[in-house]
Amino acid sequence: MRQQVYPIRHHGPGSARSLERALQRQQPDLILVEGPADGDPLLPWLGRPDLRPPVALLGYVNDEPAHASFWPMASFSPEFVALRWAIGAGVPARFMDLPASVTLAAVPEIQDPEESLQGDPLRQLARAAGYDDFERWWETLVEARGDDVEVFEAVREAMAAVRADLPAPQGREAQREAFMRQTLRAAAKDGFQNAAVVCGAWHAPALDPGAFRAKDDTALLRGLPKARVSLTWVPWTHGRLSVRSGYGAGVQSPGYYHHLFTTPLDVTERWFARAARLLRAEGLDASSASVIEATRLANTLAALRGRRLPGLDELNEAALSIFGWDSDLPLRLIERQLVVGETLGRVPDDTPSVPLVQDLARVQKRLRLKVQATRQDLTLDLRTDHDLARSVLFHRLNLLEIPWAQAAYSSGRGTFKEAWALAWAPEFSVRLVEASRSGQTVEAAATTRAIEKVQEATTLTELTALLEVVRHADLEHARSPALQALGARAAVNADVGDLLGALAPLARLARYGDVRARNGGDEQARQVFRTLLTRACVGLPSAASGLADDAAASLRNEVQDADAAVRLLGDEEAIEEWRGALRTLLEREDTPPLLSGDATRRLRDAGMLRAEEVQRRVGLALAPGSAPQAVTAWLDGFLGQSGGLLIHDPALLGLMHGWLAGLDAAAFQEVLPLLRRVFSRFEKAERRAIGEALRRGGVSERGPAGAFDESRGLQVVPVVTRMLGGR
Repeated sequence: MRQQVYPIRHHGPGSARSLERALQRQQPDLILVEGPADGDPLLPWLGRPDLRPPVALLGYVNDEPAHASFWPMASFSPEFVALRWAIGAGVPARFMDLPASVTLAAVPEIQDPEESLQGDPLRQLARAAGYDDFERWWETLVEARGDDVEVFEAVREAMAAVRADLPAPQGREAQREAFMRQTLRAAAKDGFQNAAVVCGAWHAPALDPGAFRAKDDTALLRGLPKARVSLTWVPWTHGRLSVRSGYGAGVQSPGYYHHLFTTPLDVTERWFARAARLLRAEGLDASSASVIEATRLANTLAALRGRRLPGLDELNEAALSIFGWDSDLPLRLIERQLVVGETLGRVPDDTPSVPLVQDLARVQKRLRLKVQATRQDLTLDLRTDHDLARSVLFHRLNLLEIPWAQAAYSSGRGTFKEAWALAWAPEFSVRLVEASRSGQTVEAAATTRAIEKVQEATTLTELTALLEVVRHADLEHARSPALQALGARAAVNADVGDLLGALAPLARLARYGDVRARNGGDEQARQVFRTLLTRACVGLPSAASGLADDAAASLRNEVQDADAAVRLLGDEEAIEEWRGALRTLLEREDTPPLLSGDATRRLRDAGMLRAEEVQRRVGLALAPGSAPQAVTAWLDGFLGQSGGLLIHDPALLGLMHGWLAGLDAAAFQEVLPLLRRVFSRFEKAERRAIGEALRRGGVSERGPAGAFDESRGLQVVPVVTRMLGGR
C-alpha cells in the first residue's frame, strides 16, 4: 500500500489549510488520523451540518465516569479538516491511535525529562532557529507561506533528524506508534492502495511499517489492560484549546487561528474590523479611520521584518498604537475576546450520550436557555412559570455540582427576583456523565444526590442548608427524608444555637410549601418546627446564662432569626411558647445585658409588656451605679437596628438622656464608642429626629417639649379620609 504521511501541528491553521490542498491533490482512498481507534463509530457525526466546532471526543470509564479523557478539535485542526474532507469526498476514514479503552485503563506515566522533546519537538526547533516564542516561529514558517504542500516534507525531514539523535521511544509512546503501524498494516490487508496518514509531527518518521518488524509491534501491544468505556462528542471552547487552560497540545491564540483559517482574503483588514466592533460594543473609541491606520501600520511592520503577511505581533503592536492611546485596556479586550476567545461548539441533539445529558438538552431548549461559554447575566421574575422553571433547573444543577448558573447580585428588594450568571464549561460534560449514575433525568439525579447529602450530613446547620436547597430545587421526594433526618438530629442535639438556626428554613417550608408558595404549606415541616422550637425554648434560658460578650452577640443573632421564623409561621401556640421562653430569659438575673435588652424589646413589640413595665426595666438598666459597659450592651439589645422607639416614646428618650447626662467624664469617654456603634445602625433621618428633640431641650419624663395640638392634627383628617376612599 502506498501511503502519504502528513506531519501536522495539532490545531495549526497553516497545517490544516495545506493539508486540505494536499488531500485534493492526492485523492486518497483511505484517511487515517491520530485519535482513539474505538472512536470510529462516531466519525459520521463530524459530517453533520448541525455539528459546529470546536468539539471534543469524550471518552470515560463506564464504572468511573470521572476518569475521562478529551480529544479536542477546532475548525482549524488538521484532524478535523481531514475527517470532514473524507466525509465530503466519500472516502473511508479511521482513527489509528491506541483505543480509549486502553488509554483510560492504564495508570498515567510520569514523564521523563528527556521526553519533553518528544512532547513538543517543534518548540525545540523554534529555539534552535533563534525564536524564543514558538507561536511566532510557526507563523513565520507555516502561516506566512500560505497553502504550501511542500511544508509537510520539510517537517518530516526535520523530525527524522531530531529523532536520530535520541533514544528510541519507550513505554506508552512506543506502544502508540506500534499500534499506528499495525493499523497501517491492517489497512493494506483490507485492500487500500493510496492512504493519507495525518499525525503529529513527532510520530511521522516512525510510521513506515516496512522499517519495523510486525512481530515486535505485536509483542509490544500484547496484554495491554482495557477498561469498559463509552465515547461521545461534546461541545468544546476556544478557551480550553489555549495553553493557559493547561491543555498539553494547546495554542496561545485559538481565536486568532480561527480567524486565519476562516478568512481567505483581507485577513488583516477583517481582523481590525472585528477589533473595532468589539471596542465600540465596550464603549471605547474605534472609528473606521482607526481601522485603516491600524492596517497600514501592521502591514508596514511586517514589511520591515521581512514577512509576507502581518503576524499576531504586528497586529497587537498596531492595535496598541492606534486603539490604545494611553491605556492597554483595548489590547487586553482584544486578547481576551478575539485572540483567545470563548467560542462554544455544538453537537447534534441525537449524538450518543447518557439520558441525563439528553434530558438537560430538552429542558434547556424548552426553557429557551442559550448555552454559551461567555458570561450571560439573567434576571428572573419568579412570579412567572417560565422563570420559576429556570430557577428550579439552576438550583438542581448546582446540587449536582454543575455550576452552569451561579447566583449573582440582584438590585432591589423584591423577593420575586433572582439574578444568575451563566457560563458553560466543557468539563461540565464529564460531571453530567458522572451525575447520570444518580438518575436519568435532572430531577431524578438531583433528588438522589440530595438524599445522599442528607444521609452524609452530621449537623443541623448542614441539614437546614440542604432543606433550603431542596425547597428551591422543588425536589418533592427529597423533602421528607430531609425533614426526618432533621428531626432525628434535633433529638440528639442539645446545642440551642443550632436548634434556633434550623427554625428559619423550616418556617419557610411550613408556611409556603414548595419553592415559591405554589403548593401551600407543609404539615410535616410544621411538626418538625414545633419539636425543634420546644427543645430550643427549654434550653434557651440556660444556654444564655453567663455568656461572654461575643457569644451573647452570636446568640442574639440566632434569637432574632428564630423570632422572625416564629412570627412568619403564625402558629399561635408556637408564638405563645416562644414568648414564654423570652419571658423566662428576661426574668433571670444571670442573663447577659445584651440578651436582656433584646428580650425586653421583643416582648414590648409583641404587647406582652406594658409601657409602665418597659419604663421600669429601662430605669433599672440605667440606674446609677450600673456598669457603663453593661448599660451600653443592654441598650444595644433594646434599641436594635432602629431608632424609632426613641422617637415615638418620649419617656424612654428622657430616661436615656438623663442617664447619659449623669455620667462623669471618665465613664462618658468609656461608653461613647459603644453608643456610637449603636446609633450608627439607625437611619440618618432617625438620628436627625432624635437630635432635634434633644436640641429643643424639652427632654424629661414626658419626653421632648411641645404638647400635641389637637386642632392642627384634625386638619389632616379630611385629606386622609379622601385618600382612603371616604367622603
